[in-house]
Amino acid sequence: IMAECTSLQFVSPFAFEAMQKVDVVRLASLSDPELRLLLPCLVRMALCAPADQSQSWAQDKKLILRLLSGVEAVNSIVALLSVDFHALEQDASKEQQLRHKLGGGSGESILVSQLQHGLTLEFEHSDSPRRLRLVLSELLAIMNKVSESSGEFFFKSSELFESPVYLEEAADVLCILQAELPSLLPIVDVAEALLHVRNGAWFLCLLVANVPDSFNEVCRGLIKNGERQDEESLGGRRRTDALRFLCKMNPSQALKVRGMVVEECHLPGLGVALTLDHTKNEASEDGVSDLVCFVSGLLLGTNAKVRTWFGTFIRNGQQRKRETSSSVLWQMRRQLLLELMGILPTVRSTRIVEEADVEMEPNVSVYSGLKEEHVVKASALLRLYCALMGIAGLKPTEEEAEQLLQLMTSRPPATPAGVRFVSLSFCMLLAFSTLVSTPEQEQLMVVWLSWMIKEEAYFESTSGVSASFGEMLLLVAMYFHSNQLSAIIDLVCSTLGMKIVIKPSSLSRMKTIFTQEIFTEQVVTAHAVRVPVTSNLSANITGFLPIHCIYQLLRSRSFTKHKVSIKDWIYRQLCETSTPLHPQLLPLIDVYINSILTPASKSNPEATNQPVTEQEILSIFQGVIGGDNIRLHQRFSITAQLLVLYYILSYEEALLANTKTLAAMQRKPKSYSSSLMDQIPIKFLIRQAQGLQQELGGLHSALLRLLATNYPHLCIVDDWICEEEITGTDALLRRMLLTNNAKNHSPKQLQEAFSAVPVSHTQVMQILEHLTLLSASELIPYAEVLTSNMNQLLNSGVPRRILQTVNKLWMVLNTVMPRSVPVIMTSLLPSFISDTQT
Repeated sequence: IMAECTSLQFVSPFAFEAMQKVDVVRLASLSDPELRLLLPCLVRMALCAPADQSQSWAQDKKLILRLLSGVEAVNSIVALLSVDFHALEQDASKEQQLRHKLGGGSGESILVSQLQHGLTLEFEHSDSPRRLRLVLSELLAIMNKVSESSGEFFFKSSELFESPVYLEEAADVLCILQAELPSLLPIVDVAEALLHVRNGAWFLCLLVANVPDSFNEVCRGLIKNGERQDEESLGGRRRTDALRFLCKMNPSQALKVRGMVVEECHLPGLGVALTLDHTKNEASEDGVSDLVCFVSGLLLGTNAKVRTWFGTFIRNGQQRKRETSSSVLWQMRRQLLLELMGILPTVRSTRIVEEADVEMEPNVSVYSGLKEEHVVKASALLRLYCALMGIAGLKPTEEEAEQLLQLMTSRPPATPAGVRFVSLSFCMLLAFSTLVSTPEQEQLMVVWLSWMIKEEAYFESTSGVSASFGEMLLLVAMYFHSNQLSAIIDLVCSTLGMKIVIKPSSLSRMKTIFTQEIFTEQVVTAHAVRVPVTSNLSANITGFLPIHCIYQLLRSRSFTKHKVSIKDWIYRQLCETSTPLHPQLLPLIDVYINSILTPASKSNPEATNQPVTEQEILSIFQGVIGGDNIRLHQRFSITAQLLVLYYILSYEEALLANTKTLAAMQRKPKSYSSSLMDQIPIKFLIRQAQGLQQELGGLHSALLRLLATNYPHLCIVDDWICEEEITGTDALLRRMLLTNNAKNHSPKQLQEAFSAVPVSHTQVMQILEHLTLLSASELIPYAEVLTSNMNQLLNSGVPRRILQTVNKLWMVLNTVMPRSVPVIMTSLLPSFISDTQT
C-alpha cells in the first residue's frame, strides 16, 4: 500500500482538524488540491438544511459557499446529490437479493445493465445517476465477497479504483454514496472492502476525512476484523498500512488507536509502527522513549495474553527470511539500537588497560562514564532487551550484542539510579552469557567485575543506598562456591523483575570466572566480615543485604573452614535491628547456633564459631530494668533484646538436643550461667513481644515454644491470668487514681519508711498503697528494697493489711522478674533465719 499510494495526495492533519472542528477560517487557508479532497462533505454542508439555526453558523455557511463558488468540481458533486437516492437504494436491495439467490459470482446486475465498454470508459461517458450506480454495484460486489471469504484475504482488481484520471471523481461518488445510504453502506463495512482494492488506503482516508467523526469507529472496526499477526500476510500488511495512513491524518488519536490494538490483541506490527511514528515526532534525547515504554509494557505487564501475543510477533518476525527495512520488526530493532548507541559513552579505549597502567597514568581516561542523565534510560533499555531475549525469544545480531555489552560494562555515576543500573547489568550478564563470545569481550567483563568490587564501598557511601550491588556480588559468589545455581537464577529473575528461563549449564563459564579469578572462597569470607552491618535493619529494607551473604556463608561453613570469626558481625547486626522484624534474622541465628555446636568437618573438630559472650548479652539489656522514663533512653531496641533472648533460649535447647554428640567433643561448648539468666527480665520481654506480635512475625510464638521447653515454671496459667488483669478496667482505674505523690515516692523513701516500722506503720502503709497503682515495669526499681526489708514484717504487731499489700506487690513483680525476686530472697535467707531465731 505504501508504495502504491506514494504519488497520491492525502488529507493533511491540518485539514482534517479543520474538518473536525468545522473551522471555516482554516478551511479557507487550504490550497486548492487539499480543498478538492474535502468537497463531498463541504458541498453537502452547504446544500443541506442545517440542524444548527444560530447566526454564527449562518455566517460560516456563507463563507463556505464563497469558498466553493470558484471550484469547478463542485458542479459535478451537486449533480450527484440531486439523484433520487431512495430509488437507488431499492435497486441496490434488489441486486443484493438477486446475487444472494444466484450466488455471489453471478454477473447479473440490476444497478448496471448492458455495459458497452470497460468500467473506466463507462464511468467517463456516464451521467451522475449512472456513475453512482456503477460505483455502488462495484462496491457491493466487493463487500459481498468480503462477507463470503470467511476472513481469507483476496485482492480485487477494479478499474474504477485504479484509473489515475478518475480517482478523485470516484472518491466523490464513494463519499456521497456512503453519506446518503448509510444503512446500505455502513462505513466500517465500506472501509473493510476498500482494503481489497488498489489505492484502498487513499480512498479510505478521503472517506473518513469527509465523515471526520467516524474516525474511531472505522479504526476500531478495522482492528477488530484484523489478523492476530499482521506481518505474516498480505492482508495484514495492507490493513496495518491503511490504519497507519489514517493515524498520520489524525495524529492526536494515534496512541488511542494503539490502545485498541493491544486491547484486541490484533495487528502487533501496527502498534509498533504507530509507536515508531510517534517516537520520531516526539523525539527526546534524555528521557525514556515511548517505544521503550510501549514494548516494555507489553512484555513486562501483568496481562499474559498480551505478552504471548507480542512474543509471537517477535518470534515469527525473526523466522521470516526477508528481514528488510520494510519489516516493522526490523525498524523497531534499528530504532532501539540507535537509542542504545545514542547514550553509550563516546570516548572509550579499545585496548584493555591493566590496573597498574592506570595507576601509573592517572590522567589517562580509559573509560568515560555513563552520563547521569542517561542512567535511567540505560536501565530501561537493559530491562527491555532482557524481556525481548528472555520472554519474546529475540536472538540479538552481532551488532546488537556488541553494543549491549558496551552499555552493560559502562560505569555510571554513584547515585541510587547508578546502583540500580550496575545491578541490572550484572544480572543481565548472568542471564545472557552468550553476549560474551570472544576472549576480548570476556576480558572486558572481568575488568568491569573487578571495578565493581573495587568501587562498591564508594558507591554505597555516596549514593546513600543501603542495599547496593556489593551484596549481590558477594551472594552470587557464595552461590557459585556452593553450586546453588538455581538460587542464582532466582536472584537474577528477582532483580530483573521478570521470569525468564536460564539454563544452569549456561552459567558454567561465569562460575569458573567467579570462583577461580575474582572471588575465591577465602576472598569472599574475608570480604564478608568487613561489610558494614545494615543500620536499623527491618523488613522495610528490601533487596539483597549483607545479612543474606552472611547467612549463606554460615550455611556453607566458610567462616569456620577459613578460621574467620563472624561472632562480632552477627552481634552488631542483632544490635542494629528494629521493627517490623526482617525475615532473615531468625534463620541467621539458627544457622549461627548450628555453626557453634557442630564442627565443619569430622577431620577438623575445632572448626566452630564462637558464641556471644555473657558480658555482650548483658549489655543488650542495659536500661530494661527501670521505670518507663528509663526505658525511653534504652541503648538497644526491644527487637534486639528479643532476638538475643531467642538466641540464648535456642542455644540452650540446641545444647540439650545435641548432648550425645557434644559429649564426644574435646572442646565442649558451655551453657550460659544461671546468674546471667537471673538478670534477664524474660517475662517482661515476653509481655512486650505479645503486644508487638504483628511486627515480630513468628518471633513471639517461637519464644513461647522455647520457654515451655526450658522454663516451664514461667508458663503457669495463673500467672498469665494475673497478667491479663494488668490491661483491663482495673489498670485504667489505677491510672486515674495515680497522683503525683504516688509517682514521686523513691526507693530511698520506701527504705526510710521500713526503718520506721517498729515505731510507726502509717508511712510504709501509705507508700505501699501508692505502689500498688504502678505498673509492673515501674515497680522494678523498688524490688530490692521490698525484698531486703521483708524480714521486718515477721515481727509481731505488723498489720495484716501491710502483709497483704506486700504480697500483692510480690505477685505483680513476679510477672516481670520471676527469677530475680526469688534469687534476691534466697540471698537474704540467712538474715531471715537469724531474725526469726532472735
